[in-house]
Amino acid sequence: MPHFTLDMLLPWEFSPLVLAACLGALFFYLRGWRRNRRDGHPGPGTWGLLGFLAGLLLIYGVMQTRFDYLAQHMLWIHRLQHLVLHHLGPFLIIMGGAHPAFASGLPVRLRDSVLFRNPPVRALYRLIQHPLVACILFVGLIAFWLIPEVHFTAMLSARRYQVMNWSMLIDGLLFWWLALEIRPVARGRTLGYGTRMLMLLAVVPPQIYIGAHIALADHSLYSVYNVCGRAWPIDPLVDQEIAGIITWIPAAMMSGLGLLVVLARWMHASVLPAPAGGDAAPAG
Repeated sequence: MPHFTLDMLLPWEFSPLVLAACLGALFFYLRGWRRNRRDGHPGPGTWGLLGFLAGLLLIYGVMQTRFDYLAQHMLWIHRLQHLVLHHLGPFLIIMGGAHPAFASGLPVRLRDSVLFRNPPVRALYRLIQHPLVACILFVGLIAFWLIPEVHFTAMLSARRYQVMNWSMLIDGLLFWWLALEIRPVARGRTLGYGTRMLMLLAVVPPQIYIGAHIALADHSLYSVYNVCGRAWPIDPLVDQEIAGIITWIPAAMMSGLGLLVVLARWMHASVLPAPAGGDAAPAG
């Protein structure tokens, strides 16, 4: 097993898109965070800022350091990469108060004209942010990219590999936004706390099934790592077993953590008067 060196923090395959996206998100978040603090508006505090930075740093780390090389040559590292892109990173970003910060930090023209007043964008957003569709996409993407034949072609194609990683990241951001963000999600409507909890519960059993299927298989399912070689000398079934456990247990634990967050907010909202403007979510 190789020792850690500073070279491991350098990009394995440099992506201008990843760098631009991370720097852009950081710039507009900090811009909005400072504006909210200066003007006395409600927004993420210091802990929110730290959470956002941690999520963004984790996403950058798994996509633009030597970690990405390991993810291309070890199945369990690959599953750890997708756990960060699809679960942990987006969770920290949304919990870090991305909505109020970006609402203040993004240019008004971009925020309103392009994102909120563009009919095709709004129609697509309403579709993929329907709770049922969001759950299907969340679990379906995990299952799709883990189909052995699909996974084989994705790992041997630079373009498909990038599409796979970006699809997991974008879907993760959208799902956790829908599940955890308390402000209206479409046309002024607010998703109820009970619906959010049902969403978080619904995605658990399929992830457990997928992870158990991989971990308990008695033969190697992913021959692509035999073709491209493994970064460390490890038995293929051991590699696959660890990958299945990562897909099985930590992913389900993230849903449990999300449930605790939603439940805490529900209990908090039930003992406080609803603020003007209807930002508090209904119980149904």
